[in-house]
Amino acid sequence: MSFRRAAFLICFQASLSIAAGAQTGSIRCGGLLDVRSGQIAKDQVVSFENGVITNVAAADSHRLSSGSEPIDLSQLTCLPGLIDAHTHLLNNPGDTGYSGLGISVPRAEIYGVRNAQRTLLAGFTTVRNVDAPGFGDVALRDGINVGDVLGPRILASGPALSITGGHNDQNLLAPEYHYSADGVANGIEGVIVKVRENIKYGADVIKVMAAGGVMSQGDDPRSEQYSIEEMRAIVETAHGLGRKVAAHAHGERGIRDAILAGADSVEHASYINVDDIKLMKERGTYLVPTLYLGDWLPDNYKGLRITDNMIDKAKQVIPAARANLSRALQEGVQVAFGTDAGVYPHGLNAREFAVLVRMGMSPLKAIQAATLNAADLLGWADKVGVLERNHYADIIAVAGDPLSDIRTLEDVKFVMKGGTVVRNNMR
Repeated sequence: MSFRRAAFLICFQASLSIAAGAQTGSIRCGGLLDVRSGQIAKDQVVSFENGVITNVAAADSHRLSSGSEPIDLSQLTCLPGLIDAHTHLLNNPGDTGYSGLGISVPRAEIYGVRNAQRTLLAGFTTVRNVDAPGFGDVALRDGINVGDVLGPRILASGPALSITGGHNDQNLLAPEYHYSADGVANGIEGVIVKVRENIKYGADVIKVMAAGGVMSQGDDPRSEQYSIEEMRAIVETAHGLGRKVAAHAHGERGIRDAILAGADSVEHASYINVDDIKLMKERGTYLVPTLYLGDWLPDNYKGLRITDNMIDKAKQVIPAARANLSRALQEGVQVAFGTDAGVYPHGLNAREFAVLVRMGMSPLKAIQAATLNAADLLGWADKVGVLERNHYADIIAVAGDPLSDIRTLEDVKFVMKGGTVVRNNMR
């Protein structure tokens, strides 16, 4: 066996070994955040069997099962595993530029394996992956579910729907290639077929590019790309087959029509106006702002090898998003936590919290966005998002009080997914 192959096998086996451990046991937490009430209960024990929580109680009333001692996190504060409702696990920063044309779907899948592990170790035990080429996120989800690779629970979308020349088409190739990306669909009949096809191949959620984007060549972020009739057809078809719809939209008209069409969430919403804020609150549509990238991108334009057009668009959209989304947050729009990780490096997802707080959310509201609200948006409120009986034993722990310092969530000390420890810096 070659040295290179031996080294690869050692690294691979090491990455899997960190997930070793029983799915039945208990954890003793110095503090436990109840994300519903915002109260931190002291000295609590969380018990679980077969990866599911069976009891949460004060340590002095806890009875040991089978003589086993709880995992000692008495110096830490526990809270539910975090949820990121907007990730791109198969993407890396700069992939939307010309260098990205050389990345095959199988290569992107390898990136996805690495990025999924980074995301989980950062404390995000559940994600919604909104767009991936070749249904690579579906394959990644399935590999994680059977234990082949380490990563968070994934709701996968497969390729996002896009008009010809839109935000998820490939607009960098010359006309003689006659190329369309695998999410391209036009007209009511076309989008119905594409939604059904995505679901056929394993999509848990449908992603639609309702308006133009930033990290794509040539299109306008403020332009509407699908008509409201097409979007209604997308939503009705998806909902009829039991899937929710996430609508990417920066511009006002795209935001409004996505809401009116019945999309379950609007992603980014950079140019959201007062009327759309009111409409979103009336309809109960979730807003998934992705704000930390506005901090990260301007410091990293040069190293990304993206096009001048993409940079120019980012310079216009970022300040608009700051102003408009700050107003939306302060007016109480329903928010689910999302990051757009993949535009910036995976594993930095928790830096989104500090931006949300800086823009007017309380630390508790920001945490609820990544637990209760995100779980509700995903349709998994009965499985994740709280530390309560009959929910997955997805538990993270931090040093300190995240309600006093939200940035403690950027340095997670302990991660458990489904009763299995995947990170424990306290050993």
